[in-house]
Amino acid sequence: MGNPKAFISIPRKEAGYRPVLERIYDFGEVEQTLNQEDRKLQASRCMDCGIPFCHWACPLGNKMPEWQDLIYKGRWKEAIEVLHETNNFPDFTGRICPAPCEKSCVLNLSEAPVTIRENEAAVTEVAFIEGMIKARPPKTRTGKKVAVIGSGPAGLAAAQQLNRKGHTVTVFEKDNSIGGLLRYGIPNFKLNKNIIDRRLAQLEEEGVIFKPNIEIGKTISGTDIMKKFDAVCLAVGAGHPRDISPSGRELKGIYFAMDFLAQQNQVIMGENLTNTERISAKDKHVLVIGGGDTGSDCVGTSLRQGAVKVTQIEILPKPPAGKNPETPWPYYPNILKTSSSHLEGCERKWSLNTLEFKGKNGQLEEVVVEKVEWKKDENGRFTMISTGKTETIKADLVFLALGFVHPVHEGLLTELGVNFDARGNVAVDRQNQSSVAKVFAAGDAAVGASLVVRAIASGRKVAEDIHKTLAP
Repeated sequence: MGNPKAFISIPRKEAGYRPVLERIYDFGEVEQTLNQEDRKLQASRCMDCGIPFCHWACPLGNKMPEWQDLIYKGRWKEAIEVLHETNNFPDFTGRICPAPCEKSCVLNLSEAPVTIRENEAAVTEVAFIEGMIKARPPKTRTGKKVAVIGSGPAGLAAAQQLNRKGHTVTVFEKDNSIGGLLRYGIPNFKLNKNIIDRRLAQLEEEGVIFKPNIEIGKTISGTDIMKKFDAVCLAVGAGHPRDISPSGRELKGIYFAMDFLAQQNQVIMGENLTNTERISAKDKHVLVIGGGDTGSDCVGTSLRQGAVKVTQIEILPKPPAGKNPETPWPYYPNILKTSSSHLEGCERKWSLNTLEFKGKNGQLEEVVVEKVEWKKDENGRFTMISTGKTETIKADLVFLALGFVHPVHEGLLTELGVNFDARGNVAVDRQNQSSVAKVFAAGDAAVGASLVVRAIASGRKVAEDIHKTLAP
């Protein structure tokens, strides 16, 4: 700890965003960067607490105080090495993780935590620019072969860890390009796809084999995969979207959020569209149903496509701003979140339940919603109460951003015959093994839709479990 009083003398300084009137006309990353000297000062604010709650809150167990101190001292190479001990892809998490570490930082008691997420992205950029990140292929091979099905963060983390153990790893991806939801689900203005590509180049140099545009269970049968590989890791994500069924659901103009986001990313990459119908928000009134990050991504994408107006509604009540006594530090706070997309121009509404989609000639024109109230029952659980107060929102286009229920069962999972838990996820034991011998599950496929940081942590854990079963 080089400067024990920095947290007192140096205020929190965020890099901030590019100007709104500039960024809404492109899909470049919105977040700016600080220079290295400012970044060192921000890292110096870490107090090296006796009990590092940041470490406790991180699903990966990143050693925050250690690499903050190394950044402060300008020892960037050592800092990235410490980060890589626990996190395969700090360049991903440094951009898109909601940073539970910062929420648990002791300095968050005064609402000025260390800028851990930004520091994480910054140290990775320095490391790539200065050639500190190099491929680490295994010195020997075990002769064992592992198939990783799905190339999102869980699959890529599992693949890299298993490959470094000496196993021959093949990653299968149903889409045209490797990356899963990192590539197709997250807008470029949050994660430029070059960030993914440079990591894939590293993994390929290390010996990982990538097979895009192959859907196991369709292009290749699950039975064939089981015959050819010593272990199979299911990292297919939780791809079954949550739906609603008010009257008028069949009207044209209502789409799942991920269909919209994936298509825009396909357009940017110059790929042929999976869905031949182009979903465009240009000159339209857009309603986003769902108040989470995916809904926010729909907001930002709609604005960049030229929407006339964007409204986002949430069925739950508006969270408090600042602090919430019901979710005290060091727990992750349930408070009002305002994303860069919200700052670009969006009307947000809470406690609204969708009652009806209305239109003419099969085309959506408006949505009827009802104001609801939430009250606790005798068991302390919240229940929704109808008020009878309705309003009509003009909408030519609706995006359903309601989260995901579970992985898609049809196809591969059904063919393999894996068991599912009560929520429809692949049921696994403590070693992440499914009910089918030598078949394991990682990330959202096993635990349900979650954070990128949890997906990477799950991929690392599954890799260790698979290695133990394959080791002589």
